[in-house]
Amino acid sequence: MGHPHRLGIVGLGNISTAYLETLVGSSQLQITAVADLDAERARAVAGTLPHARALTVAELLASDEVDTVLNLTIPAAHAEIALAAIKAGKNVYGEKPLAATMTDARAMVTAALAAGVRLGSAPDTVLGEGLQTARHAVDAGLIGRPLAASAVMMTPGHERWHPNPDFYYQAGGGPLLDMGPYYVAALVHLLGPVRSVTGASSRLRPERTIESGPRAGTVIPVTIDTHVSGVLEHESGVLSTITTSFDVVATRSAPIEVHGETGTLSVPDPNRFDGETGLFEVGATEWRALPAAAGYREGARGVGLLDFVTASPMRPARATGELALHSLDVMTALLQSAAEGRRIDLTTTAERPEPVPLTGREAWLV
Repeated sequence: MGHPHRLGIVGLGNISTAYLETLVGSSQLQITAVADLDAERARAVAGTLPHARALTVAELLASDEVDTVLNLTIPAAHAEIALAAIKAGKNVYGEKPLAATMTDARAMVTAALAAGVRLGSAPDTVLGEGLQTARHAVDAGLIGRPLAASAVMMTPGHERWHPNPDFYYQAGGGPLLDMGPYYVAALVHLLGPVRSVTGASSRLRPERTIESGPRAGTVIPVTIDTHVSGVLEHESGVLSTITTSFDVVATRSAPIEVHGETGTLSVPDPNRFDGETGLFEVGATEWRALPAAAGYREGARGVGLLDFVTASPMRPARATGELALHSLDVMTALLQSAAEGRRIDLTTTAERPEPVPLTGREAWLV
């Protein structure tokens, strides 16, 4: 390539700050354009970037100086922006979930294939040292044949810290669609794709009160279920349980545990890039920490995008639209199962992404 990969960012809300911290100064890409519904915000962000112009969304999507669009809009707008970018011949990498509905997500995947452009999606936390160390431990047989896993994400709700949490409690939001992508992607990395799900859900209260920011004290409606539990049957036969909630005050449950014939792995929070992996083997008397041995070191939001833009036929991207579509299928099927009271077979699958290579620090594999 005669120039760094050129990136245009649509949506400059809270999450964009984390991406900019990773992407600004990267030798692998250059941010050439930014856009937001708030034009003043776009101008302010562009003013902090050496090569970026503040544009309207339409101008950014039409720009010849943008190779890939980073879509950081709210979930309800993911499909609209992505489809317009694909139509303009741009690659698209977006925040999770891939889209608010499976219909929209399938349309995005189909359009990208037809246009010959690439589609990627967060989460990329699963490419960090925490999850990738656990991935290599499973693949190396440290717990024997995997039998089961559990995933737990339980909090009191985002209105406690987010200044504008409204969309978390509307269609397309909720604990599963918001935080589930981290856990489902992690389970697929660890144990492979899912073939069926069974779910149940509930709603603690019909309203929430914003507790921070200029809207503190504002009461917002809750139109979706805020506690979701389910069982995932992986194609390998492993059974995973998952619970995501905005209704729980606190928990001591491990974010993820993987149980095998000869041991159990305690896997760190998949919403983080780091964290300690613990191993408890048959016959042991205590947990043993596994030093980080793989994954992007000191990772932060945006490493999946860097992985995406530097991918090649020899080294495919890891944070792909295929995996994001399958993760969304898992989550929307869980919600459908909860609503209908029956087991749901999935309509998608996905390959386990290639692991991030070992770093030479994996003495525990010997």
